[in-house]
Amino acid sequence: MSVRIDIAGLPPERISVVPSPLAELGMALHALSEPGHHPQLQGWVTAVSTRLEPDLADRLCEAEFLWRTTFSDVFAPFAGLPGRRALPGATLAEELDLLDKLTDEQFVNAALEFTCQLRYDLPEPGPLADPALRQRALELAAARGSVQERFTRRLLTDPPAVRGWLRQLLRDCEEAFFADTWARIQPQLAADARHKTELLRRKGLKEALAAVSGAVTLDEAAGLITVDKIMEGHTATGDGGLVLVPTSLGRPHLMVLHRFGWQPALTYPVSGSRPQAPTVEQLTRRLDALAHPVRMRLCRHLARAPHTTSELADAHGMSAPEISRHLSVLKKAGLVTTRRRGRYAQHQLDLSAVARLGSDFIEGVLR
Repeated sequence: MSVRIDIAGLPPERISVVPSPLAELGMALHALSEPGHHPQLQGWVTAVSTRLEPDLADRLCEAEFLWRTTFSDVFAPFAGLPGRRALPGATLAEELDLLDKLTDEQFVNAALEFTCQLRYDLPEPGPLADPALRQRALELAAARGSVQERFTRRLLTDPPAVRGWLRQLLRDCEEAFFADTWARIQPQLAADARHKTELLRRKGLKEALAAVSGAVTLDEAAGLITVDKIMEGHTATGDGGLVLVPTSLGRPHLMVLHRFGWQPALTYPVSGSRPQAPTVEQLTRRLDALAHPVRMRLCRHLARAPHTTSELADAHGMSAPEISRHLSVLKKAGLVTTRRRGRYAQHQLDLSAVARLGSDFIEGVLR
């Protein structure tokens, strides 16, 4: 499972690393609505939440589906502009001006992403033009709750009014808390963007992507970027560009904008001290390895002390070859280590790898 970006023929000058205040505001709103995704921001979330004015807090609840369950592309309006080569603005005001340049159809489709009524990476009509899709969008929104249903009905009836309402909401967020937050984190994001840009210039895209995340790889021969995620998707730069957007508040999310007709963009968390999470394939292998009852029992022994294959065979009433096969699965999953003591090979459970499984799983599904 992965999201792939076809960059065949993309010249280096059309690859940009640019921070986005609007995207970071979206990340901030997501962290406020889903603090469990971002335990490292607990202090910031508490401080901001306790000083929000009741009216602003109510309006944020009304629109939170734009950033809570999915990250709406309204926070990356540069990607939807004609030519597919625009870049994020330097200020929130500039980016809100870019948002105003999207057509009503683009805005509505991006805002209704939470209903999943459209194929994201294929050309299809939108609910403004197609009555059947309009009805389907309303039904799916109603299934999410009355607040979503009312918002969707307003949006489909009067897109300009909702666009103005959202713009004012985001401006009020800037005044209430985001201006201070952006002033604090913008230097870090700018420094990261300069570093990645220098890597692009000196060592090429492959090295720059490796610095972005271990979950992003480049097949230079095929001209294909692969982002390791628990989902499938595909897009292409074509005659447009590719934008890498660093985020400070977005960890652990690694997001790929692959909406049909929009410029591809990759939003990645800036470097932190946490070890790189395993790939989706590695995570699946580990979970599968632990799902077998025999291997669970082996882990119980191996967690307490190192054991040889013969000792494990005797303890479990199995043959040495059977034990070896199960140990091989656990070792391939990176859960068991082996070391030699004289002529004996002793196996032991890697407690640190097992202890990280929960957080690795959460990071994998949130990536």
